[in-house]
Amino acid sequence: MSDLGSVVHSTDEPDGAPPLPEILQRYLAHLKFERRVAERTLALYTDALGRLVRGAARLAVPLERLQPHHVRMLLAQLHGAGERPGLSPRSLALQLSAWRGLYRWWGRRGGVALNPVDGIRPPKAPKPLPKALPVDQAVALASQLPEASDPALAARDHAIVELLYGSGLRVGELVSLDARPGPEAAGWVDADDATVHVLGKGRKRRSVPVGSHALKALAAWDALRGGLAAPGEPALFVSQRGTRLSDSQVRSRLRQLALAAGLPTSVHPHMLRHSFASHLLQSSGDLRAVQELLGHASISTTQIYTQLDFQHLAKVYDAAHPRARRKDPSGSR
Repeated sequence: MSDLGSVVHSTDEPDGAPPLPEILQRYLAHLKFERRVAERTLALYTDALGRLVRGAARLAVPLERLQPHHVRMLLAQLHGAGERPGLSPRSLALQLSAWRGLYRWWGRRGGVALNPVDGIRPPKAPKPLPKALPVDQAVALASQLPEASDPALAARDHAIVELLYGSGLRVGELVSLDARPGPEAAGWVDADDATVHVLGKGRKRRSVPVGSHALKALAAWDALRGGLAAPGEPALFVSQRGTRLSDSQVRSRLRQLALAAGLPTSVHPHMLRHSFASHLLQSSGDLRAVQELLGHASISTTQIYTQLDFQHLAKVYDAAHPRARRKDPSGSR
């Protein structure tokens, strides 16, 4: 139990806080030695259980007698004035997960008759706005010719960036593309028709236009692909081993390409999809068309980009309109 004790006291519990009750230490030992959870997870659960103990003490209710309404009170305290500052919905979800796991484990051992956390959900977290690159940064990344010792790899990476940004594909859709159409192909590029056909979420097919820059990059890659692809490999984009490129390999290459292009932020494939949608909406204002191109089943999913568009317009206004300045630096009106 000494090994566990070092974990228990390594958390950010208030100074002078008493050690956790033995039953909680036994549960943490179960997580550490039987479930083999990560050290970070164990530390977070230890902290959450400490909050549970302190909250139950404030309510003067033993842990084994907590009821759902007690848990809701504790949750409200953690979310509001009971904690400074209040915990976010995501943090509250972690607290509930730790508490629910404790009572489930405790109940299997006959220590409690019910799990007071079952059925209790944290408040909904606001959905963060997707991160999109400014137009100039996205164009700089797509226009840059990657440096690589192998010209084929450079051509491949350039085609990947052009297709991700130019057509708004998901990374899974991109790596599923085959070099040639066929009955077994999940997706392919039709250069003659300037269209990429993909199999999206829910196994729904859609077709997306491919721009001239992407077509040029794809043609350059196609001319060199045969020297890299393994015999019989159908994938359009292949690794140095000649087999289909994976999602993680695309993410890794994109991070490196963004650094080489001097972008001030880390770039991932979905950021290019967000950039595609945001920039297209800024130019066209056609939300339905963007929905179709992205393959969203619901227009509400696409509407998040209208907020990005408004943010862009607000920045333009603040920077350019003579009446936008909130305060005259000289103090005069």
